[in-house]
Amino acid sequence: MKRRREMEVKETEIRSAIEELSVLVKLNNKNPSPAIAVAAAAAIHQQEVAVSSIPTKPFLSLCYCILQVLDKIGPTMAVLRQDVFKNIQRLEMVCESDPTYSNLAEIIKKEAVERKTKKTDSCSRALAWLTRSLDFTGALLERIAMNPRGSMEQMVAESYEITLKPWHGWISAAAYKVALKLVPDS
Repeated sequence: MKRRREMEVKETEIRSAIEELSVLVKLNNKNPSPAIAVAAAAAIHQQEVAVSSIPTKPFLSLCYCILQVLDKIGPTMAVLRQDVFKNIQRLEMVCESDPTYSNLAEIIKKEAVERKTKKTDSCSRALAWLTRSLDFTGALLERIAMNPRGSMEQMVAESYEITLKPWHGWISAAAYKVALKLVPDS
């Protein structure tokens, strides 16, 4: 009985995380609705402007929502959570250090000029991994929304395969396989 109540609470927490990030799922949907397609077509001529002016603080606020989702899944996502948190902090420090870095493009341009984009502690790498984490979270939430009673382990595995696996080396992939065995049942 206690296990059943715990599962119901966990399911409710995951459901609320899904609702909080429903915007993310819509952005990652492979088959956009007609409204999204129309909006995308209308905005296509502004694409360069939009990409160059993604505000840093709202983007990082969305990234903090990823942490909430990973917390709800459980301690098995602690390594991913820590990576996401470090990347958020790295971008926040740069954003707070100089108001001219209020959008992501400015941060990347600065690092490109300084030839720091490929360094392990660069904001460019942090941004790349944050977007990959967003992709993973979006794919996972999409699967949970489609099949709320499905196997969490299977949904995490499928999401990992299409989002993070192409970017992971063998050490990260091995660590993921161990963590996957510890994912809660639902």
